[in-house]
Amino acid sequence: MQKYNWNYPTTMWVGENRIKDLGAACKNLNIKKPLLVTDKGLAEADIVKSTLENLKKEGFKVELYSNVVGNPTGTNVEEGVSSYKKNNCDGVIAFGGGSGLDVGKAIAFMSGQSLSIWDFEDVGDNWTKADSDKIAPIIAVPTTAGTGSETGRASVILNEDTGVKKIIFHPKFLPSIVILDPHLTLGLPAKITAATGMDALAHNLEAFCAPGFHPMADGIALEGMRLINKWLLVAVNDGKNVEARMNMLTAASMGSTAFQKGLGAIHSLSHPVNALNNVHHGLSNAIFMPYVLTFNKDVIENKIIKICDYLEFKVKSFDEFINWTLKLREDLNIPHKLSDVIKDDDFDIDRLSKMALEDPSTGGNPKKLTVADMKVMYEHSMSGKLF
Repeated sequence: MQKYNWNYPTTMWVGENRIKDLGAACKNLNIKKPLLVTDKGLAEADIVKSTLENLKKEGFKVELYSNVVGNPTGTNVEEGVSSYKKNNCDGVIAFGGGSGLDVGKAIAFMSGQSLSIWDFEDVGDNWTKADSDKIAPIIAVPTTAGTGSETGRASVILNEDTGVKKIIFHPKFLPSIVILDPHLTLGLPAKITAATGMDALAHNLEAFCAPGFHPMADGIALEGMRLINKWLLVAVNDGKNVEARMNMLTAASMGSTAFQKGLGAIHSLSHPVNALNNVHHGLSNAIFMPYVLTFNKDVIENKIIKICDYLEFKVKSFDEFINWTLKLREDLNIPHKLSDVIKDDDFDIDRLSKMALEDPSTGGNPKKLTVADMKVMYEHSMSGKLF
């Protein structure tokens, strides 16, 4: 496999064993004492232990923060910033899945700010309140192929006081160097590979369907979906297939790059159940996908046909794409109904619908939405009714 250095939207070092270049990345950014941020599970894994050992051998005084949870919280960020300052770190290595990457980016950002993290929610021009000169340099090393947080300018953090996930934004959240090494994803279980892969699909799909003019994002999204169509099932069924893993990592980064155009109701519906019911984000995106597509059918049908054409489906129609989505989920052992993962007694549909409408992703949905619309889509996802 060839090695490549890409520069869109940021510097990306791509290929097998590029993790060995992590020290060079630190030197490139003048980082001498990095804080490596990851989750508890990865902290015990060989890929993190060997990375820490190699950095120390190269002379870096690396520190570790690993208390990151699946749906990362403001507390995670506060603890990480405390560790960063206590150890006099000068840069962050965000290492892991979306949670580790989001928290790592937020720690680098908040290490130099005096305001609360919630003051920088992605609303209006809140990001301009930040002291840009005090944001630490960031290196991102994804170990899952889903969120694409490594190419994103935001982090999704749960406010524990309100139970609401907030999108925290600043242009300098974008890591300065990204390392895409497929070997770091080889040990990912099939179930997580499937869920994160569907997350990547949701990003590319919603970006393409979002209204507005952004042909660069559209082109990236189409190719991202093609890669997922070709390689996701291979990566799930043959987890040691390096080519499949590399292509899924690429598709995930492409999805995040594309969704600067916008997301939509798949994410609007997901964020509240991730926050209140602790459902994996990729899994909830996969479950909501066909319900949102059918709800939006009358305004996205032509775009869906374009996707069918690009993916070289024999039949190019909206129904064919829905059937492909349903078959893909079935092959990945992903439930058809939300009620398969959330009990009715734990499902506060009125609260969830209001939260979904207020989610920042809602503005990118192809159709203007109401609380009643969100409730209908939640009801359909619980019952399994598509039409």
